[in-house]
Amino acid sequence: MACDRMGLAELLAAAEDAAPVDSLDVVARNLRERFGARYVSFLFADLAGRRVVRVSEEAAAQHKRGSNHISLAGSVYDEVLRGQQLVHMRDDGQGQRVLAPVTNRGDTIGVLELFLPQVTPDLLEQVEEAAHALAYIVVTDRRFTDLYHWGQRTTTVSLAAEIQRQLLPSAPSCEAAEFALACTLAPADTIAGDTYDYALDRHTLHLSVTDAMGHDVNASLMATLVVNASRGARRAGTDLVEQARQTHQALLDHGRGTFVTGQMLRIALDGTSAQLVNAGHPLPLRLRDDTVDEIQLHADLPFGIAQQGPYRVQDLDLRPGDRLILYTDGMQEGPAENLDLPALIGGTATEHPREVVHALTTAVTDACNGHLPDDATVLCLDWHGPRLTGRSTHTGADT
Repeated sequence: MACDRMGLAELLAAAEDAAPVDSLDVVARNLRERFGARYVSFLFADLAGRRVVRVSEEAAAQHKRGSNHISLAGSVYDEVLRGQQLVHMRDDGQGQRVLAPVTNRGDTIGVLELFLPQVTPDLLEQVEEAAHALAYIVVTDRRFTDLYHWGQRTTTVSLAAEIQRQLLPSAPSCEAAEFALACTLAPADTIAGDTYDYALDRHTLHLSVTDAMGHDVNASLMATLVVNASRGARRAGTDLVEQARQTHQALLDHGRGTFVTGQMLRIALDGTSAQLVNAGHPLPLRLRDDTVDEIQLHADLPFGIAQQGPYRVQDLDLRPGDRLILYTDGMQEGPAENLDLPALIGGTATEHPREVVHALTTAVTDACNGHLPDDATVLCLDWHGPRLTGRSTHTGADT
């Protein structure tokens, strides 16, 4: 059975008419009918990027917590997510198995899985389109329901971790013609206040990484001050100096004597400038022409230390083809202090930023036997430069 292109528009319309908690069930029914699928399920990637959680039609309709957690390592789901390509497999028991990435602007949400009685090249193309449409449905609906939040969680979340997670952007990856970026945060046993943030406006990419002093809820509360002061200033259209000043002032006024290290960047999408404020934070690393170097910067005091005057805005040498790594000191604390980050970055030079940040935090977690003494956060930016003709970001896979 084939599905026409108008059917995809009807799919989006049907999902829009359903309640947010029911839209997955509506989509599953629609795909089963249009493609003649015997079975449809969705598998969400968890927050740690180590498992997928299966949500069947019934579980989506009834808002049940499923127990079908599948390890990504070495699985076909990992192949789909890493390669961002549809996979077609034969399965004599239920039909022909088709898996497609559900991705929106580089944010790998999960995998669409169908068992079909027959497969043609045209039908496979339409399955890919349906998966892409599904990504937009999920991005829209997750604003209104917790269904997608529990679908991403495979462990219990503490209060401190809940606060911290809500400070992060809803998508850990983002792509445009000019860049690809990915971020990840591996939490310590006692949450330690790391955050990352990014935003894209018409002419500028905004980035930040911060690390609040302390642990548990207190660190998360300090991170809340920093992130919201920074976003408020950014959204008001202030320059980088004023954004840093307002962030610093929020801690002076409400931080109870604590401090936060961090870096704030603004990169012009036309390639004319890249600027940075460095508030006592570990120096960034840059991969250029197969060589990894530490970028030398002046270090102002962390946010919240009263002796600091106006923060200095520094120019950052960023060229098309560069890979930039921002990270927190938890990447090299305790058992991970001797971890060779430049070697790891060089060894993942051909990988997508999503795989780079995962490889780096996995190395830290392994070095610490799964018990990090401090949060470990990484942001990886691949800078392609001003808009390139012919570069596609349809699935977020182009490098």
